[in-house]
Amino acid sequence: MTNFVLTVSCKSTRGIVAALSGYLAEQGCNIVDSSQFDDLDTGRFFMRISFLSEEGKGLDALEEGLKPIADRFEMKTEIHDGGERMKVLLMVSRFGHCLNDLLYRWKIGALPIDIVGVVSNHFDYQKVVVNHDIPFHHIPVTKENKVRAEARIMDVVEQTGAELIVLARYMQVLSDVMCNRMSGRTSTSTIRSCRASRAPIPTIRPTSAA
Repeated sequence: MTNFVLTVSCKSTRGIVAALSGYLAEQGCNIVDSSQFDDLDTGRFFMRISFLSEEGKGLDALEEGLKPIADRFEMKTEIHDGGERMKVLLMVSRFGHCLNDLLYRWKIGALPIDIVGVVSNHFDYQKVVVNHDIPFHHIPVTKENKVRAEARIMDVVEQTGAELIVLARYMQVLSDVMCNRMSGRTSTSTIRSCRASRAPIPTIRPTSAA
């Protein structure tokens, strides 16, 4: 049996969960994990479903069969092999408990991800990161250089191919421009976000600066 991950984003409305779960059951698939988020501010709905294809349906067939539902709800959908490791970029400031927890869980294999780098506006955790053989990017942020600093961060995102950016206690307030550019792949959540591989995550902004 193959494990797949389905991610969905669309306008929030009734019947989405029923349509998706019904479709997967019809295709001989068994849902093993499901999470969803309704953004009341934007009216958008986000969902991630991990499921097993118990009757041998492959990726192409599952994607093709999903099209009528996607068209009906005007969904953006993606189905991925659950065995693929997601590329994750971590961002941290001066509180390291989230970073340390992520690094430990990644090191022991509890988080099946590839950490492609760590960005920080301080040097506090450079040694910790380098000792894990992970690239460390020091990008200081001030009121005067914020635009340039965020441009450098986006360069790191693009160069590393990061699919998820985790704000592991990164305490700078992100600009609207950066939030828009990273929308759907940025989260202040830590462990849950990384486990929710390839989920379309609504961008959340930190509320204080450091």
